[in-house]
Amino acid sequence: MEIEEVKVIIFDGVCNFCNWAVNFIIKRDKRNIFIFAPSQSRAGQEIINKHKLDRKGYETIILISNGDIFVKSEAVLEIFRYLRGGWKYLRVLKIFPMKFRDWGYTIFAKFRYKIFGKRTVCMVPDENIRERFLQ
Repeated sequence: MEIEEVKVIIFDGVCNFCNWAVNFIIKRDKRNIFIFAPSQSRAGQEIINKHKLDRKGYETIILISNGDIFVKSEAVLEIFRYLRGGWKYLRVLKIFPMKFRDWGYTIFAKFRYKIFGKRTVCMVPDENIRERFLQ
């Protein structure tokens, strides 16, 4: 499977909030259009390097969809577009300038470990969802 054919989410695998967010997405992604890779994994690092996203890989969520790269708030809003339920309507937040949205995202990201904690190792997906994770 080519990476560009699917929607790949790169996330911080040791961040408790980020792991919660991945589980949130999986629960609402009934069409299984997303696959995931922790930024600390070999696959995550290969994708980050391929797209020259080195520093952003650990600081933000990255979505690669049909060859387009979305980071920070833009990635979150693009992910919402595909989730079951009313989440797609949060895309109305695009009325705010990306600079403002990303400022809020960056502030949250800066304190996410203090608020939600950090793991010592990346999440290990259970057998029900393992095929949705790149190694």
